[in-house]
Amino acid sequence: MSARRHAFGIDIGGSGVKGAAVDLETGEVRHERIKTATPQPSTPDAVATAVAQLIAQADWDGPVGLTLPCVVLDGIAHTAANVDKSWIGTDARTLFSDALGGREVTVLNDADAAGLAEDRFGAARDIDGLVLLLTFGTGIGSALLNNGTLVPNTELGHLEIGGMETEHRAAASVKEREDLSYPEWATRVSTVLRGLEDLFWPAVFVAGGGISRDADQWIPLLTNRTRVVPADLRNTAGIVGAAMAVDAGITP
Repeated sequence: MSARRHAFGIDIGGSGVKGAAVDLETGEVRHERIKTATPQPSTPDAVATAVAQLIAQADWDGPVGLTLPCVVLDGIAHTAANVDKSWIGTDARTLFSDALGGREVTVLNDADAAGLAEDRFGAARDIDGLVLLLTFGTGIGSALLNNGTLVPNTELGHLEIGGMETEHRAAASVKEREDLSYPEWATRVSTVLRGLEDLFWPAVFVAGGGISRDADQWIPLLTNRTRVVPADLRNTAGIVGAAMAVDAGITP
C-alpha cells in the first residue's frame, strides 16, 4: 500500500487567510483550519508575512499551494478583486516562495482551486465531461474543467449575457442589494445559466458561494436545461484545491 500523500493549501480572501494540510487521497483536511485576518491594507508583502506566520503556526515544512482572488498567469497576478490593487503585476509565486524560505509553491485563482476540489472530491466527483463551477458572492467566480483538466482564469462573471455582465445580473450581492426574493433571483440565475450552457454545453453546473447553503430554496426554481448541484466542500474547497495544485504541479 502506498504512503498517503499530503500537501498544504492556503486560501487568501479579502477578509481572511485560512489554511490546512490536506489528505490528497480523500480531500479531507487533516486538522482544524488555521485562520487569520487578511492584513489591511492587503498589500503583497503584508499578506506574504501573514502566510509565513500561518505556516509557522502549522509547523509545516512541505510544499504549499495558495489561492488569490486574482487572475494568475505563470505565477503573476494580473487582477485584484477584494485585495489591494498593488497585487496587479506582482510575481506572487516568487513572493510566497521567498517568504517561505524558498520552498515549492503554486499560486492560482481561488475559483479555479475550488473547481479542482469539487471536481475531484466534491459535488462533481462522479461526473464525466465538462464541469462548470460558479461561485455566487460579491461577484461570480468561475472554474471550467474537462475530465479533471482545468482551463484556468475563465472569469465568466464578466461575460455579457442578455446585454449585461453575468455578475451584475445574478451575483448574490445583487439579490441582497435589490432585495430580490429567491424566485426573482432564480429567474436571473436561469438567464445566466442558459447563456453559459449554450456556449459550453457542460455536463453539470456546480453552484458555490455562501448562498449555496440555501440551495434548496433556489436551485429547484431554475429553468435551464443542465443539472445544477450545490457545492459540497464549501469553506474547504479553496484549501483542498490549492493543495491539489501544488501536488500536481499545476501552474496556471
